[in-house]
Amino acid sequence: MSDERDDLKPAPPGKTVHLDRHLVRALAHPMRNRMLGLLRMYGPQTATSLAGRLGVNTGATSYHLRQLADAGLVVEDDSRGNARDRWWKAAHQSTQFDPAELLDEEPELAMGFLHGIGQTYAESMFGFIDSMQTLTPEWRDASLLSDYMFHLRPEELKALQVELLAVLDKYRTADLTAPLPEGAEQVSVQIQAYPRETAERPDEVR
Repeated sequence: MSDERDDLKPAPPGKTVHLDRHLVRALAHPMRNRMLGLLRMYGPQTATSLAGRLGVNTGATSYHLRQLADAGLVVEDDSRGNARDRWWKAAHQSTQFDPAELLDEEPELAMGFLHGIGQTYAESMFGFIDSMQTLTPEWRDASLLSDYMFHLRPEELKALQVELLAVLDKYRTADLTAPLPEGAEQVSVQIQAYPRETAERPDEVR
């Protein structure tokens, strides 16, 4: 749903929004991030239906929807509902942002935003773990929960990302809200690539 590096591949016109510091302010609250993600995955929702999914009251989702609308991240779906039952949809299908740029411009805001994204990714992973016992053998065998370690320079890490994203792009779904093909499920693929704090290697210890 979101790409941390906006220089790895061009964004599809009109379908991807690049976050600047003003839009990050609109997404600073973790609930807004979650609401926007739900609209992108499941299509148009009302404040009531979002409240049910998130386990909060409708007043909270109504407020956050207005904030997202003011930022241009969601728009009203005029084809549904009425004056008492307003439906909202995501204005874009995905988000791109440059962490380095955001950290330079608004460090405190950017850190809160990035921590919220990390929390969302972690919740998604634990949700999968909790569901593993009920998965069919086929889906359990097809799923992956792993990490890999490398010795890389910055330019090598970027090259690795470019190659991985090229593979993922082959399987990209144009519209996540479209009906699922027979036998298909929504699948989440998370990628985090970053330098780790490394202890001294034995040959460096003096």
